[in-house]
Amino acid sequence: MEQLDLFDLSKYIGNKEDNNISPPENIPSNILDIIYQGDCMELLKQISENSVDLVFSSPPYNIGKVKNDRKSLEDYFNWQKDVLTECYRVLKDTGSLFWQVGTFVSNTGYNLPLDYRFFPILEDLNMIPRNRIIWIRPHGVHAKNKFSGRHETILWFTKTMNYKFFLEPIKVPQKYSNKKYWKGDKKGQFSCDPLGKNPGDVWAFRNVRHNHDEDTIHPTQFPEDIVERALLCTTLPGDIVLDPFMGVGTTAVVAKNFNRFFCG
Repeated sequence: MEQLDLFDLSKYIGNKEDNNISPPENIPSNILDIIYQGDCMELLKQISENSVDLVFSSPPYNIGKVKNDRKSLEDYFNWQKDVLTECYRVLKDTGSLFWQVGTFVSNTGYNLPLDYRFFPILEDLNMIPRNRIIWIRPHGVHAKNKFSGRHETILWFTKTMNYKFFLEPIKVPQKYSNKKYWKGDKKGQFSCDPLGKNPGDVWAFRNVRHNHDEDTIHPTQFPEDIVERALLCTTLPGDIVLDPFMGVGTTAVVAKNFNRFFCG
């Protein structure tokens, strides 16, 4: 995996005044840094293969929250397979895909965790699973006949073993940052990295509803924090981020905040 110098966060975040970041030539200018209003399959067919550094998206959950979002499960997963096949085609060999999904609930109450069915689709594309990330949502609508849903899943897959991963810009505080070895050759030295630790595969970010400062009219909006963590650990300034289901533009906002280009 690619390694960069430690502590120089400007390498990961970039600078808005940096004139060295030029638009990529392999992405048509009419779909770069512009939210495409239309069918995502039409958008994807305009992107050359091996062009995108990161795919981050949360597809419709097939639960009727938005227009035309209620298909048979067979039709839904066939459609998603077509979209993911195109995402795989445009993704670079060093690229990553994060697919954030929830749970399908039928009219009869049948409960299906969607990641369970997405996993084999991605494996059939020869993508490599890295993590099954659990996003804990601290509040939401209360269920009456089952336990209330309080998590969703983010599947992280890479196209090859030669993928980019940068831990430094996403470290979180240590629980005991001043803890030191009390015996042996390392006595008196820090027993952990005082600058932070790996955030792990359970992410606790509050969901975007009501009093959240990012809230819009979208019924299933996810927070910028989730995109930020995925983007900073797998891309660099000037890289291209693709979101085939852009929604209210959360992925686009985070991409521009950290000097990446976006399509979606």
